[in-house]
Amino acid sequence: MTEGWMGPMLDLNEVRMFVQVVRARSFAAAARRLNVPPNTLSRRIRQLEATLETRLMQRSTRKLTLTAAGQAFFERCAAAVDGVLAAGKELLDGSQKPSGSLRIAAPADFLDLFHTDWLVEFLALYPLVRLEFVLSDTRADLINEGIDVAFRGGTLDAQQVFRRISSQSSNLVASPGYVAARGMPRKLADLATHDCLTITGAQKPVKWTLQGPDGDHEITVSGRLSSNSARSLTRFCVAGLGIALLPSLLILRELQTGQLVRVLPDHRRDGADFNIVLPSHDQIPTAVLAFVDFATDRLQRLEAADDAVLG
Repeated sequence: MTEGWMGPMLDLNEVRMFVQVVRARSFAAAARRLNVPPNTLSRRIRQLEATLETRLMQRSTRKLTLTAAGQAFFERCAAAVDGVLAAGKELLDGSQKPSGSLRIAAPADFLDLFHTDWLVEFLALYPLVRLEFVLSDTRADLINEGIDVAFRGGTLDAQQVFRRISSQSSNLVASPGYVAARGMPRKLADLATHDCLTITGAQKPVKWTLQGPDGDHEITVSGRLSSNSARSLTRFCVAGLGIALLPSLLILRELQTGQLVRVLPDHRRDGADFNIVLPSHDQIPTAVLAFVDFATDRLQRLEAADDAVLG
């Protein structure tokens, strides 16, 4: 007999077997339901009786009869066994359905790229999932800030990357109005005479390194407007305030609608990969996997559309 701090320790699996035997009114029938050999089931019931130091049932070749103690024990424990089994099933079923709150770290302009209607679609598909976005160009500490999913550009250690989404590139663009007023650059050197929209904090003078048909080229540019936000630079560009070097995925809509046009289309700046990073690759929650799969699919569709537009 196993002793605990409060007395004999019951084996709950044996209690479950006892309940099944009583309901089936037969060891053989109960054994089939439980998928165990009848002799094993009989031995486990005897062990339960030994633990309780009480006979629970009388056995014969034709009949199984509960003792008074067995009847009382059944009445007390049957509902409890059902409750435990139901709770376990509910937990197992729930663990297979994406649920819970996800904290997502991404660049400040991420929701300009990740369409709002995608969020509507995801939340409709997974009604038990809640999303919280932490948007900043400063990289979040995944562990200390409780981040579940992070979107990061740049060169990363391969072990950090959970899913590669795309390889980003940036293209030179301007508004049709700017081109009409200032002319279309015909060669890279022409950029030196144009207003160029640059990222705040870049070293002075600002130099853009671009890849062309004959290799890499570096050109010094200048302008009267700069910003730390690529989305702000896009707005400045659409307004006709200059030429910008912008991530291709970010300006796809503006190119499709004609708000922006390519400048020197044979030249671009190849960028680093855009990746999904997780705090751990072990025992990943289903909600995290669901969001990662959904986001990867939508962003890669966007990349395919980008390739079709840019050629």
